[in-house]
Amino acid sequence: MTDIQLGLDTFGDVSLGADGQPKPMDQVLRDVVEQAVLADELGIHFIGLGEHHRPDFAISSPEIVLAAIAGRTSRIKLGTAVTVLSSDDPVRVFQRFSTLNAVSNGRAEPILGRGSFTESYPLFGYDLRDYDLLFEEKLDILAKLLKSPSITWSGQHRTPLKDQPVYPPLGPEGMVTWVGVGGSPESVVRVVRQDLQLMLAIIGGDPRRFLPYIDLYQRAAEQLKKPLRPIGIHSPGFIAETDEAAREALWPHYSQMFGRLGRERGWPPTTKDRYIAEIEEGSLYVGSPETVARKIAAAVRDLGVQRFDMKYSTGPMPHESLMSCIRLYGEKVIPMVRDMLA
Repeated sequence: MTDIQLGLDTFGDVSLGADGQPKPMDQVLRDVVEQAVLADELGIHFIGLGEHHRPDFAISSPEIVLAAIAGRTSRIKLGTAVTVLSSDDPVRVFQRFSTLNAVSNGRAEPILGRGSFTESYPLFGYDLRDYDLLFEEKLDILAKLLKSPSITWSGQHRTPLKDQPVYPPLGPEGMVTWVGVGGSPESVVRVVRQDLQLMLAIIGGDPRRFLPYIDLYQRAAEQLKKPLRPIGIHSPGFIAETDEAAREALWPHYSQMFGRLGRERGWPPTTKDRYIAEIEEGSLYVGSPETVARKIAAAVRDLGVQRFDMKYSTGPMPHESLMSCIRLYGEKVIPMVRDMLA
């Protein structure tokens, strides 16, 4: 399993400056570019930028930021975590990524999803009551465009398309495209039916609870006569020189972020005991390089996946802390994981 791919994700969380105050979003975006440049220098496989439309995350147009990153990097794959396809136009999404793929010499690798927030639906004029059908139809359009330079399609939520060419087309190598899934059996089968790649968002609890979804993916691929493609997982984490340093550095930012989300969604209060339990028993990859490497290797081995992406930004952590985390991930964690899985 030495061919495991190890990447990074960020939502461009609005971070704190030297004065302890939130940075302006324009500076946060420039910081994200610098973080991706460092990841490329370290040989990290992938950088994924999440799309959000909230005051706590700076990235609303990930493809624009990815294009800036493309101009300063040469190896790293460039993607999203995720593109909120339900509230976007799938033809435009395809065009943006086929363009990014061209200018980056084939490094575009989008991850499509419905997102964990709903602000984009009213912002772009969509009705949340159409949540499921919007994604179903738009994913169908985009999946067809990945396979053909022109499309014929009809459905409920846009005008029909008949033999419509879409530019720029992909080259003969195509474009690797994932679908982010949070744990719905229907979503897993949809990924197989569209012949795309499955990215499981495991943001809490024992990762082994996702084994039934991997089994479902394999059974669906056999029944639908689709090829088995690589499976990935996405989980949050943070790395420092020691376990204690990592836990203490992340905790105030983690508690601020999840406390805010908890108030919005009616979750129980975020406590440090729950935080520690998630690190020790769940899907929060926080600790020294060796601790995090062992936990990643165990999850990859237990689930039999081919890709692991760590969301390295959680809450308003300073840019310097994030850069240190990326460096430890690239220089220490990745080599350790590869050795452990050899």
